[in-house]
Amino acid sequence: MRQDSVRVPGPRSGPGADELGWDDSLYQRDGGGRDPSPPGGGHRRGGSRGGAPKNGKRRVLRWFVTTVSLLILVTAAGGYLYMEHLNGNLGKDDLNLGDSKLDKSAPNAAGQTPLNILLLGSDSRKSNANVRLGGARADRDRKPLADVQMLLHVSADRSSMSVISVPRDTRVTIPKCTDTDDGKVYPKTSATINASLANGGPGCTVATWEELTGVPIDHFMMIDFAGVVDMADAVGGVPVCVDNNVYDSKSGLRLDKGESVIKGEQALQWLRTRHGFEDGSDIGRAKAQHMYMNSMVRQLKSGTKLTDPGKLNGLAEAATKALTVDRGLGTVKKLYDLGNDLKRVPTGRITMATMPWVPDPQNAAHIVPKPDDADQIFSMLRNDTALDGKDKKKSPKKSPAPSDPAAPKAEIPVTVQNGTGTATQAAVTGRAALIADRLSQLGFTQATADATPKSRADTTVSYRKGSERGDALAVAKALGLPPGAVRHSSSVPQITIVLGADWRTGTAYPKSAGAGSRDDSKAPESADALNGNDKSACMKVNPANIR
Repeated sequence: MRQDSVRVPGPRSGPGADELGWDDSLYQRDGGGRDPSPPGGGHRRGGSRGGAPKNGKRRVLRWFVTTVSLLILVTAAGGYLYMEHLNGNLGKDDLNLGDSKLDKSAPNAAGQTPLNILLLGSDSRKSNANVRLGGARADRDRKPLADVQMLLHVSADRSSMSVISVPRDTRVTIPKCTDTDDGKVYPKTSATINASLANGGPGCTVATWEELTGVPIDHFMMIDFAGVVDMADAVGGVPVCVDNNVYDSKSGLRLDKGESVIKGEQALQWLRTRHGFEDGSDIGRAKAQHMYMNSMVRQLKSGTKLTDPGKLNGLAEAATKALTVDRGLGTVKKLYDLGNDLKRVPTGRITMATMPWVPDPQNAAHIVPKPDDADQIFSMLRNDTALDGKDKKKSPKKSPAPSDPAAPKAEIPVTVQNGTGTATQAAVTGRAALIADRLSQLGFTQATADATPKSRADTTVSYRKGSERGDALAVAKALGLPPGAVRHSSSVPQITIVLGADWRTGTAYPKSAGAGSRDDSKAPESADALNGNDKSACMKVNPANIR
């Protein structure tokens, strides 16, 4: 839900940044409390669910743009009252509406932690501006869909950034979600990933991504149609390229061959067009969005169009009005801290990619993650490996000795769960019982199988209390699991093993599996990766839309 804001006429003097105290809780997970909705505070979500959305009426990319533009936000906002005004512009919502939340990413040897931000584009027609820009007036009252979804992964040392798009028509498991506004419970279902936003809001899309990728999400940022236009206008336009004259009657995009500078509604048309590029699918659209993002980043990093104070103020207004964020990221101070983190990443170490996919065997109109290649991409993100293949070789992580030694094997209760089922593979039946029996043979006589269905890419051994870490390491060692598979989790009652898709057969963990053991040094070709410094990229026009 959004909070009302009071407009203040321009920047005023007030406490400086040091007095305001930039909040260092940026990387803490959402505590769960919800802000009360003041009178008149609009909500970012739509009303009752309507009919199926029409093709070509909504995909947009506008959040990564917003994120990077916040690098200069504080320069625009000179005073305390104006800062509070900008805070009031921001929409805020809960981070994760699912029952099973992943633990935060583990820090590296230097104590640095990766950062994962889910970037969402809403097709909401709730406002008159969004109806005008997005069409489909009849959809005004249906719940919005998240038709653009990208995961932005910033490495722990802030040396690289990887952005992964998942096309809107990807069929996934949407977990059970509970809307904390009205208490409505949405049951677990199999559907296209864009529908997750309608199951309680962006927090359900976050839960869906964690289920799909095994990557813990720290924050989300969501924007709508009108926000794209405002942002594109504020930065003065973005250069793009097409290899032929193009006219897409559905999105309205019309460009001449070669490079053009687009802004406002034309930028929205570029980001939404589906039929104009390549084969007319979401895959070509994602590639066009990646090109736009890279070009926007280069524009913002150059600063050539952002030196005018008036433009800076306009950008600050556009950025904050356009955004809905999780409550842990709900102030300009926190967005400023995030912007400083992103600023450290060299443009040449930014990689845009699309999740490798194959046609859905259940529905030809949909796609599913491509086995092996999609798993490789998600594994690279979980293991903080850049997609560009330029990471320095990492030394193996050293596991510190536990503060308490392991108890006798027969005194360690262990629960084993089967998480071998993923979006690309059905679960292997009987795995939990098989490994529980193996543990009993190894002396862990309190090992039991739990039939609760799970989905996990990498096998993990979790423990609840610090005093149990030695026990968890002993269990992992007995099964041949690496120390890196052992992690702390407040959600488990005792030592808990979740068997992942990396261990589908046998009773000893395969040596070829596990974090960092396979060659995940670079994204597979099927990810169609694009480097941030690539100024030569030019979109291939769909032959049906050449004019």
